[in-house]
Amino acid sequence: MPSDDNANTAAGQPILAAADGSTSAYRAVAWASAEAVLRGCALHIITSMGIPGGFDPDTAPAPADRRRLGYEGEQILAEAVRTARLVSPGPEPLVTTELTFELIAPVLIARSVHTQMLVVGSRGMGAFQRGVLGSVSYAATHHAHCPVAVVHTLSALDPISVTKPVVVGVDGSENSRPATALAFSEAARRKVELVAVHGWTDISSLGISVEGWEEPARAVLTRSLAEYQERYPDVRVRPVVTVYRPVRSLLDESEDAQLLVVGSHGRGGFSSMVLGSTSNTLLHTVEVPMIVVRSAHRG
Repeated sequence: MPSDDNANTAAGQPILAAADGSTSAYRAVAWASAEAVLRGCALHIITSMGIPGGFDPDTAPAPADRRRLGYEGEQILAEAVRTARLVSPGPEPLVTTELTFELIAPVLIARSVHTQMLVVGSRGMGAFQRGVLGSVSYAATHHAHCPVAVVHTLSALDPISVTKPVVVGVDGSENSRPATALAFSEAARRKVELVAVHGWTDISSLGISVEGWEEPARAVLTRSLAEYQERYPDVRVRPVVTVYRPVRSLLDESEDAQLLVVGSHGRGGFSSMVLGSTSNTLLHTVEVPMIVVRSAHRG
């Protein structure tokens, strides 16, 4: 079995988690800490006290205000480290921290080039409505260069959740191969079942002919999984095929899962900067942690 699932997991590259003092961000830090232990890598936690427009001469805070912001940032980082250690009380992972006065979204996107995985909460300090994706998580999932894990209302780290399966969306396209590869590696690390969901069509209209759909759909799923089942023979796979769009099935399966993995865009994807309709919809609706994997990310 391979020790890594992509070219970005070179030795020395950490998992990067963003913290802003929100409950959502601390859930993300906890999940990131557990993931770092599974991967045997470091965890780097970053927080930003930057303000829109930056600190130009007209908007820069007074030295006392900057010190106050710095103190608040350090308090956020201290709590984030404490949260990480509650999940992983041993010597691993190595946890480092960073306070920046730059805006966080551009920093995360730039750092994602040299990061195994970026982990963010689904909503930040300014979010109040359930189901609304925060601006940082939105920017990360649309523009990061590495897989992005978005942690929602559940971090799925309790003793029952960690025995539940990993779910992956598989559409048979080249775009879904990196997500499939990462999902197999995540299931192998966790020693749990992998549920592979394949939607036969992207068309949701009931007016189309669906006769004889199941056999070709299962054939596509079988072909898509074959390579990875050989690489990960210990991973038990449960295939799920659906006649229409996979969103409903992925949502249903994620209700009894610890992790959902999807590609950034599927059969109709045309730009590495555009999030596909399936992954975009799921980001706003699932409750378990979800990893978005771009097509440039290879297993």
